[in-house]
Amino acid sequence: MAQANPPYLSAYGTITRALEALKKASTPEKFSQDFVATKLGLKGGSGKQVIPYLKRIGFLGSDGIPTELYEQFRNDAQSGAAAAQALRNGYRVLYEVNEYVHVASDDDIMGVIIQATGAESDSKTAKAILGSFKALKAFADFDAPEIDTTVRDEEVMGVAASDGDSVTGSLRIGYTINLNLPATSDVAVFNAIFKSLREHLLR
Repeated sequence: MAQANPPYLSAYGTITRALEALKKASTPEKFSQDFVATKLGLKGGSGKQVIPYLKRIGFLGSDGIPTELYEQFRNDAQSGAAAAQALRNGYRVLYEVNEYVHVASDDDIMGVIIQATGAESDSKTAKAILGSFKALKAFADFDAPEIDTTVRDEEVMGVAASDGDSVTGSLRIGYTINLNLPATSDVAVFNAIFKSLREHLLR
C-alpha cells in the first residue's frame, strides 16, 4: 500500500545550499523566513520550503526551534552521523522497504520510491524525491560512530509549496523514544535494534 510521500523539493539543489549555509550561520532561537532569506541566502518559492523540509528530517521541531540533531549536524565531528539520522527520519518509508537504501544504485532507489509511494517511474515527483534524498545523503556518513539520539515524531501537518514543491506528509502522533545504544561497532546490532523498533513500536 502506498504511503505519504517523503519530503522533497523540485529544486533539490536548494537542500544542498541550505545545509551548507546553516552549518556556517549562527543558530537562531527559532527559524523564520527572514532567517532563511537573509542568513542562508535562499529566497523565492524553494527557499520558503526549507523550514518544512528541515522539520520533516528532524532538524527543527514543529515550532521551528532547532533540535539537538540540528546542533549535532553543525558539529563537524558529528555532522555525518547526524545527517544519516536525518535521512532515516525523513525517508523512513523508503527504509521500511530497504534498510540499506542509502547504498543502493539510483535505479534501485527509484524502484523503492515507486514501491513506497505509488508514484509513476517517470513522474516529476519520483525524480524530485530521488534528487532530494541524494542531496541529503551527500552529507551523511553511515560509517561514523553512532550519536546519542532522541527519536521524535512531531505532529506535523503537510505543507504544499505554491510553486509545486512538496514536503507533504500525513498527521502524525507525537512520541519520544530514548535509546541507550550499546558501545559496539557492529552494524548488525544497530540494525536489529531499529528493526525491532519498527516492528513493535512504530506501526
